[in-house]
Amino acid sequence: MFSLTQTSARQREIIEVVLGNGWDYMRGVLTGGKADNPQIPPPEVLRNILVELGPFYVKLGQILSTRPDILPPSYIKTLTALQANVPPVCWAEIEELLLQELQKPLDNVFKTINHEPIAAGSIGQIHRGTLIDGTEVAIKIQRPGIDRIVAQDIALIKGIAELVSFTEFGQNYDIVNLADEFAQAIKLELDFTQEGRYTERISQNLAASGWFDPKDLVVPKVYWEVSTKKILVLEWLNGKPILSADLSIPSSRQSVEKYKQKITTLLFRAFFQQLYIDGFFHADPHPGNIFYLDDGRVAIIDCGMVGRLDPRTQQILTELLLAIFDLDAQSCTQLTIELSESGQPASLEKLNTDYEKILRKYYDLSISQFNFSEVVYEILQIARQNKMKVPGNLGLYAKCLANLEGVARQFNPSVNLFDEIKPLMTDLFHRQLVGNTPLQTNLRTILDLKSIYLKTPRQIEILLNRLSSETLQWNLRIKELDPLRRSIDASANRLSFSIVLSSLIIGAAIISNGSQTQQLSFISVALFTAASLLGMWLLISILRSGRLK
Repeated sequence: MFSLTQTSARQREIIEVVLGNGWDYMRGVLTGGKADNPQIPPPEVLRNILVELGPFYVKLGQILSTRPDILPPSYIKTLTALQANVPPVCWAEIEELLLQELQKPLDNVFKTINHEPIAAGSIGQIHRGTLIDGTEVAIKIQRPGIDRIVAQDIALIKGIAELVSFTEFGQNYDIVNLADEFAQAIKLELDFTQEGRYTERISQNLAASGWFDPKDLVVPKVYWEVSTKKILVLEWLNGKPILSADLSIPSSRQSVEKYKQKITTLLFRAFFQQLYIDGFFHADPHPGNIFYLDDGRVAIIDCGMVGRLDPRTQQILTELLLAIFDLDAQSCTQLTIELSESGQPASLEKLNTDYEKILRKYYDLSISQFNFSEVVYEILQIARQNKMKVPGNLGLYAKCLANLEGVARQFNPSVNLFDEIKPLMTDLFHRQLVGNTPLQTNLRTILDLKSIYLKTPRQIEILLNRLSSETLQWNLRIKELDPLRRSIDASANRLSFSIVLSSLIIGAAIISNGSQTQQLSFISVALFTAASLLGMWLLISILRSGRLK
């Protein structure tokens, strides 16, 4: 474990980087700001700071780009494209790590390995190689020592989070738990076996589909016998990123457009199946992770970032999808409340008004111009502004949709989003009503109807009996009535007390005027004393209430 005192050198480095990227920002931080809206660097400055701080902070920025419930859209857009500006590790260090992990000579595992990496990222780099049996593979190798750097920086981030947790901002966003979430996400990315399992699961899910031909889509195979926590060996796929690939189709314009439309439809159906049916999805389908292969298939690669959606959330998001296309602010409001982990917003009317404002700007647009992912981001932003906490996985959901829509529009500018989604929505609602097993669904429906049939007559009989016997009670609770009721009760009690007090004084006066004996005089004095004491108590009570006017 690391502590803040053990990371003082790293702290100094961070301060130097932040100061080097703009004194104006630091001056704003030091002079203070609103507690619920703390100053953070502008998007471009924040990106530069994260890149200069190194691979861990680049990865942190990439994770932050999946949280539109925390950051505004301008930050999400800037951080989404964040890439580490890191040089590749030299082959000598890579070779040493391979030998440590495989525990055998490299010649016993690989026939060839290209010493020059084909790609280098914040966590690892990729080399092309060949297994002993001649199979071409892509070898993803973790950067040596990155685990120690990550452990140190995680300790620093958690320490800072604990300090920030005492502020209003830290409490509103539960900053300590947020730091734990980020730390856990980065630790998982350091375990390449996790990415291998994700890759296999997505491959298995997409191998069975009723929306497209699984033969048209491929996810690389994992070679577990030569993979470890720091090495992931995958099937080599010959192709290029989809936006730079030569489609190798007839030259007529009509054929090109039709072929692009076919691939666009395939992508939408593959990812909508992951989102709305499987509930386990590739969360980062940017152009570099979607390949067009030499044999005409489409490949989805780099499955390290995934999201999960439970059946209830899938159902709500399906309805939200339809509400957005219908520009229905009221439905968006209700569905957001259902998604929220914090219950009702402070003002339901304000939430509904906010949704009406953002949807109003889409009224005059044709459906082909509609930017669906932008609306999803805005909905999450409005939830954040209304102090509503939504599940963190919705950020990955929004990121997936935004990347998918962006790739589709760049690859096929004539794409009509509604035409792609409409048949899928129809099938999704059919699945919700009927299910994948109609017989089981029908039997469950019959049992539910039977339960209603058996309970309803008895419940109606109870209701009629209560109406006829005047024992029916309505349990209504209005917050504003409780203070009023207490005030009226207090006033009535004081009035009654005053009447009793007056009676004591009058009684004492009558006895005093007609008193002939020592006993009657004693009673008169006692009544006057009691009345005086009670009167003083009543006066003090009124003065303490602040209502003597």
